[in-house]
Amino acid sequence: MNKKDLNYIAGLEKAIKKKYGDEAVQNPASHWTSEKEKEYLKQLKSVVEKTDSNKVETESGFLLEEKLINISKVETCDKCESKITTLNDKIYFSKLSVCEKCYILYHEGR
Repeated sequence: MNKKDLNYIAGLEKAIKKKYGDEAVQNPASHWTSEKEKEYLKQLKSVVEKTDSNKVETESGFLLEEKLINISKVETCDKCESKITTLNDKIYFSKLSVCEKCYILYHEGR
């Protein structure tokens, strides 16, 4: 680093301090205490315990952990049983529960 870089950085710090106050240019670790550290670790432990619990649910007669359950179901057309894959299929499926092909065959113009 040369002298110009240090002067530029000092100028930035002064401008930030002037606009946002003294606390904006201070090291965040300077306000951290052992009490805050203990409280943070306590909160972190309670969050991990809440999210890490092994929830078990019954699906189709089997006991499964919540992590193993597939939330997104594969949508299929009610008429032809084909999978809903394209955007147009999804649009028609949301309105009429059929794919685009079945919409054209059974619903369009009727």
